[in-house]
Amino acid sequence: MGVILATEPKTLPTGARAEPGARRIAQLAERTALLNAQRWFARERSWINEQQLQICRIPAPTFFEQQRAEWLREQFERLGWNARLDRAGNVLASWRADEDAEPGIVLSAHLDTVIAPARPQDVYFAPDGRMFGPGSSDNGSGLAALMALARVLRETPELESLAASLLLVANVGEEGEGNLSGMRYLCRPGPQLGRIQAFVVLDGPSLEHITAQALASRRFDVSFSGPGGHSWNDYGTPNPVHAVSDAVSSFIEKAESCVAAHRRARCSYNFGIIEGGASINSIPSSARAKLDVRSDESEVLDELAGLLTGAVERGLERENRNTRGSRLTAKIKELGSRPGGKLPVDAPLLRAIQAIDSYLNIRSRPDCASTDANVPLSLGLPAISIGAGGQGGGAHTNQEWYHSEQREIGLRRILLLLAALTDHDVDSAAANA
Repeated sequence: MGVILATEPKTLPTGARAEPGARRIAQLAERTALLNAQRWFARERSWINEQQLQICRIPAPTFFEQQRAEWLREQFERLGWNARLDRAGNVLASWRADEDAEPGIVLSAHLDTVIAPARPQDVYFAPDGRMFGPGSSDNGSGLAALMALARVLRETPELESLAASLLLVANVGEEGEGNLSGMRYLCRPGPQLGRIQAFVVLDGPSLEHITAQALASRRFDVSFSGPGGHSWNDYGTPNPVHAVSDAVSSFIEKAESCVAAHRRARCSYNFGIIEGGASINSIPSSARAKLDVRSDESEVLDELAGLLTGAVERGLERENRNTRGSRLTAKIKELGSRPGGKLPVDAPLLRAIQAIDSYLNIRSRPDCASTDANVPLSLGLPAISIGAGGQGGGAHTNQEWYHSEQREIGLRRILLLLAALTDHDVDSAAANA
């Protein structure tokens, strides 16, 4: 058994060039070991739900994932995997501990959440079967899937060679200003990256979307600073809140024209945070705004980002125009950028997941989104991001929820994808069919 994917399509084995159709996947899915493993997901539904509850009750906001990472490392060890934390804080679990072990497929799910529960009781199961709480869907569902795969592979000895081909990763820094730090560290140049031949990212529950194109983005922090003062006695002192408000308004006006001029490109801009001031009768000494711009075309992304400088200069000039004494200063800081990239339509990885979806009657489509898959896709490595199954809503809010109904089909999908990517015998069977 070996891995059928490679970083360069020309090095793929002949059998991997043929599109893996539903018939081929059916032959694979009906093998006794894989059939038993698929049934295991339904049989152990309660255990998987309990693991997800325990995961989500451990706070893991971006940059503070260590407690959850340590818990998961311990769980992987108990399930018979060799687990450790790397220097970025990612949890890495492999089946073999010897140095000759060379996992070829990364199966990952991010650890961090946008909002963290204030106390364990904030994450709970409601009478209707839904789990409520921040991070329950994004990405409690993905992390629970990692644990389910780890356990089912341990309890199915016939799939040991499949387990040996995997590197299970619970990574840090996917959300917000984390800037994909965990995946960036994993994809740093070195021997390990050379051994990785494909990335399968689990993010959220949805089975409808196959993220095969990385949505590029850039994030900025705009800050204005001045002396501040009393709203009456120091009237005329330049006001940072007025300046940042003018800059935001100016940017939006220009950005709307930019978007209209690039009708074929998908793009967006969003000021998600505006801060400043201490009291209603004080002129603030500082104010700031944070901007996120995204586009599936790099030229449009750069143009949107370029508009920010002009908008900030306008806000600064207008507020300093009639100043008495000290003037405002402004600074633009880039908080991070997410690279773009795209998986070819004929890539074996994309063909495999589409064939499996056909076999499982999952209606899915390739799409463009910003996920951990951005990093390997930008490096030309085969990568996709898919959901782990179930249903969810309210992501990135305190009202986030998850329901495990139909989770099993998502887990079966993941297992069959991993099996298809690491099995040569199936290629031979398909070629002879």
